[in-house]
Amino acid sequence: MTDRAKILIVDDDEGIRNQLKWALVDDYIVESAADVAQAQRLMKVFNPDLVTLDIALSPFAGDPDGIDLLAELIRTTPGVKVIMITGLEDRQKALDAVRLGAYDFYQKPVNIEEIKIIISRALWMQQLERENRRLAQQLADVHAYENIIGNHPLMLEVFGMIDSVAPVDITVLITGESGTGKELVARAIHTRSPRSNKPFAAINCGAIPATLLESELFGHEKGSFTGAYTKKVGRFESANGGTIFLDEVGEMPAELQVKLLRFLEDHSIDRIGGKTPIELDVRVVAATNKNLQEAVAAGIFRDDLFFRLSVININLPSLRERGEDRLLLLKFFLNKYMQEYKREGLYFARETIQAVEGYAWPGNIRELENKVKRGVIFAGSSEIMPQDMNLNETGAQAPTSLSLADFREVYEKKFIADK
Repeated sequence: MTDRAKILIVDDDEGIRNQLKWALVDDYIVESAADVAQAQRLMKVFNPDLVTLDIALSPFAGDPDGIDLLAELIRTTPGVKVIMITGLEDRQKALDAVRLGAYDFYQKPVNIEEIKIIISRALWMQQLERENRRLAQQLADVHAYENIIGNHPLMLEVFGMIDSVAPVDITVLITGESGTGKELVARAIHTRSPRSNKPFAAINCGAIPATLLESELFGHEKGSFTGAYTKKVGRFESANGGTIFLDEVGEMPAELQVKLLRFLEDHSIDRIGGKTPIELDVRVVAATNKNLQEAVAAGIFRDDLFFRLSVININLPSLRERGEDRLLLLKFFLNKYMQEYKREGLYFARETIQAVEGYAWPGNIRELENKVKRGVIFAGSSEIMPQDMNLNETGAQAPTSLSLADFREVYEKKFIADK
């Protein structure tokens, strides 16, 4: 934390007040109070982050004690963390105080090193809660942009480009590393365009064998080749009036590049085996994680097609470049998978946050989402630790021997156990 946290020690034992103050003053801003009335006055002007509170503040029956002050603190300053200090005979009262809302309790005699750890954890939890509230507010602000999460200036620039190009019927090329959200951007362009009430067809040109891709894109006539028992309408026709998204267009074979170029020039296609061109009204949005200019120079991508596709180029930043957006996305996916897998009350340990911020994320948002999903499934307590996400504390990939089948078996066991 850049600013030192403020701690209020409330105890009628002057020796304990002095002992705690001397132990904590190097790391925190510390004030102390001997009774409820003095503590109430200090709360108004000091505004502490954490209070250490003796349960038995007054020896006189009827006087307000630590439990009374705890109830007031919870009612008036719900964000403050309270650690109850108690003797052995007051253990039940301490447990009642935790049920009432105290963060934790500690029994006398005070061990400085142990209470320092409790205080550090309490302040970390408080910082995490504040960060969660802040991120939740940011998520509420940015989630409205077509399901794309981001507040970084580079993403705000992307949003601005989407707003500019969406209403204009022009070809767009989206570039960026794998996993950066290129299809989400393509859908946003479609949704914000005059074609939004028409079809959106997406196809990954690198995921379909070249022998099948032509039929998938352009369709075929019955009997045009062995196995063509019926006529097939391709993705271009199914998207008529709307938008087609050609993902990983850099993987498109040379012979199909010619047919795509023809469509961009005269807005017509030929089904395989067809004799008559079919005129279509389809907007093309393409995406690639390759450098198409290098592919053109290497002779594996047509230069005329490249210029046709890249009339407008939207380049998506990697997750490494997006700073605090990593935490926004972390919170978003945590909420999503806690709800999906019915595991409420989870949060990321301090070590996990540090690991997330230190990791390079070569798989970008898709990798982050998958690791959060894994963390929600594997968390053995309310804290999601780095190993739950298959990260070590420095952010590097942790070794794992789990196969996909093992992973599924572990989740199924957890799911059954939670029922």
